Amino acid sequence: MGQLAVLALRAVIVVGLAVSLFVDVVVLPAVWRDFDEADAPSWAQLTVVALAALLILTIQVTAVCVWRLLTMVRRGTVFSHAAFRYVDIVFGALIVAALCVFGFAVALAPGDAAPGIVLIVCGVSLAVGGVALIVLVLRMLLLQAVATTTEAQQLRDELDEVI
Repeated sequence: MGQLAVLALRAVIVVGLAVSLFVDVVVLPAVWRDFDEADAPSWAQLTVVALAALLILTIQVTAVCVWRLLTMVRRGTVFSHAAFRYVDIVFGALIVAALCVFGFAVALAPGDAAPGIVLIVCGVSLAVGGVALIVLVLRMLLLQAVATTTEAQQLRDELDEVI
């Protein structure tokens, strides 16, 4: 991965984390106040704000893990067992995010939301779950790469002993 690509991805991560912190600090309290002013049921207020906060948290966790993986790429240590921890956390965060989005659909269903909106939110949940499955496949590829790297190193060590 080129240095420019790593810098660009890190810039995207920094902007994403800044926006997510803004949402945590400014937007979610405003949504809470809007629910108070609208005399919405307290279960709806708590559900929507809690799911949104959890969804933002999954984005932040994923961003930090991708940052750590980028650091491993830069150092040339990404094909090691240490990378699995971050990939597993990203997979788990994506599963939680898919469940949060589905929770929004469940929260919208009994209300005044159009059925099409609920179906779109369910589709987004399915798409996030699909991304989680892609990460799982990439984890399997990482496992194969680590095994190949380990085997190559063992063969080099044996060849060094022979020479």
